Amino acid sequence: MQSLIRQKWFSILLILIGASSYGLLSPFIKVAYQRGLAESDITSGQATIGTVIMWLLVLVTPEARKSPFTGPWVKLALIGMFGLSFTTIFYNRTLTELDASLSIVLLFQFTWITIVMECVAGKKWPTLYQSLAVAIVMVGTVLSVNLFSANLERFSPLGLVYGLASGVTYSLFLFAAGRVESNHHPLLKSAWMLTAGLVVIYLFYPPTFVTGPNSGTLIGWGLLLGLLGQVVPTISFLIGIPRVGASLAAMLGSMELPVAVIGAYIIIGEHVTTVQWLGMLLILGGVLVSEIKAAKKLTGAE
Repeated sequence: MQSLIRQKWFSILLILIGASSYGLLSPFIKVAYQRGLAESDITSGQATIGTVIMWLLVLVTPEARKSPFTGPWVKLALIGMFGLSFTTIFYNRTLTELDASLSIVLLFQFTWITIVMECVAGKKWPTLYQSLAVAIVMVGTVLSVNLFSANLERFSPLGLVYGLASGVTYSLFLFAAGRVESNHHPLLKSAWMLTAGLVVIYLFYPPTFVTGPNSGTLIGWGLLLGLLGQVVPTISFLIGIPRVGASLAAMLGSMELPVAVIGAYIIIGEHVTTVQWLGMLLILGGVLVSEIKAAKKLTGAE
């Protein structure tokens, strides 16, 4: 029993680390854009170097190398293609259109979208807590984007579409990753998923960053962004999500929001109003409300 409890709390810690890593991604991508680097080069560089790092980790990890080559590889590849790659593409595109703090709020709609997916898959209505959570997240989102008093010039309809699309694809990743049963080493699964996703990214953004005039700079940025956006979150989530479930993972993933907003404030100096902070707190509160029952089970409460 004690071993199971330790494993669960370790999984929770991993998901929090992965979410924090992903949260730091948006302000650093904005810095790269501000320095004149193209979205296409950033996206393909981030995905390419993240995938290379993952395969290097597989090569130096004996347990990962010994994993059998039979298993649900097609399912994992589809998760990589439609979950990881499209989230990267949509989110990076959102950051070219909107502020980092607004972009993360739109991505963060994955919280209630994941709840809906779980309910549809389980053929059940959402619980009272989950329904209340969705309502709270909706109110928090309106406040977070400062809809009623913001300068509408900073809003891009295309950016809003891309941002919401990134939330949908990220929900697909969280939902599907928790449902694919496999005994393979997480590093090998991560490397395979990222490789499959890389194929999709190259269809949109060929890896011209390798031969371009800024190749050295882009490789450096690709290393940083690949670690933050591909390597750390993917490994953390693939280990943690199957042990805690998609809904609880969505709650723990709420760490992305404060990390991203604080990062945007510190790293690139984005202004965040009091109303927006209130909205983000409501979103976090909504996620917590959705998982009250799961939290009681985790702590052993009735």
